Amino acid sequence: MPSQLPLLSSGNFEELHSSVQREIYKEYYELVYGVIYFMVRDHASTEDLIQDSFLKVVSHVPDIADDVKLRSWIRTVVKNTVYSFMRKQKNRRNETDVDNVLMMSDQEIIRSSESVETEIELKIMSETVGECLRELKPEYQALIELRWKRELSYKEMAEMLNTSEETIKHKLHRAREAVRKRFLKRWGEPSDARRFR
Repeated sequence: MPSQLPLLSSGNFEELHSSVQREIYKEYYELVYGVIYFMVRDHASTEDLIQDSFLKVVSHVPDIADDVKLRSWIRTVVKNTVYSFMRKQKNRRNETDVDNVLMMSDQEIIRSSESVETEIELKIMSETVGECLRELKPEYQALIELRWKRELSYKEMAEMLNTSEETIKHKLHRAREAVRKRFLKRWGEPSDARRFR
């Protein structure tokens, strides 16, 4: 069945037949669910964000005939909606689970994605985290390698590096925060996205 999303560009979503509206929403849901859930790790919040972002898309959709460009625009709106939500939920700021991205193999990314678009998005996120890691000082890179790639315990790391477990925990926390900040800076909301709030 051909994509129904281009019908959004007509600007009169409410005038479409209810069965067409349901098809559009179902396609939209399948397009964005995996990416949003990967970022917030909570089903209820994912459902809310899907609805919020869908309303923004319906209200502000530009006249884009190209399906690829429309999907790209939709993903931008979704990403902005998620990061706006995360900023408002300060206690959930750490839900961009860098730890999980660090540990995910390509096969795990493929298994956790529900569509080709989601798989690509997750791979891009993983590559972005990799770029952020390479920007860290070598000491932090080494600690992250030992902890998440080689799966050493804090105790094993402390013994290997001739230091205390507390020092390891402290430095790993700083390394994760450095990665998280760089990641959010790259995936954060651009200043012109305020119009979608």
